[in-house]
Amino acid sequence: MINKYNFAGMENLFLALADKTRLRLLNLMRRKEVCVCFLTEVLNESQSKISRHLAYLRNANLVTARRDGKWMYYRIQKPEDIFAEQIIQDTLNWLESKEEMRKDYNNLIKAFRSTEAPVTVERAPSSKIFVQASVNRENRGELETFLL
Repeated sequence: MINKYNFAGMENLFLALADKTRLRLLNLMRRKEVCVCFLTEVLNESQSKISRHLAYLRNANLVTARRDGKWMYYRIQKPEDIFAEQIIQDTLNWLESKEEMRKDYNNLIKAFRSTEAPVTVERAPSSKIFVQASVNRENRGELETFLL
């Protein structure tokens, strides 16, 4: 649908893209749905700050949310307007080309690999436990006990 976005819609789109934290969030969600717990871990920001930015992206119709138990998962939502869709795709391509954004994304992949269950920032053990658990299987019991 070509005329879905009016001027206000485009303004909201550009305002949503006009913040580095929101761009970093979109970068992390560029290929898949991501739990808020991983977003807070990778960006090293408080859950409340990440949630505010995600709400902003939701209000701009750029992301959708899904609840699974107590976990919230977010993913990018394709705009219906072809011009807005092109802006988002170009933005995601640009983000992927930036070294800082590739580092964020690689940190997200490491976070996915280091734990089998999502954790919250408040409950998360130190990152050393995650690294040790992925390298040394003996420490895995400590992590699994914590996650129960």
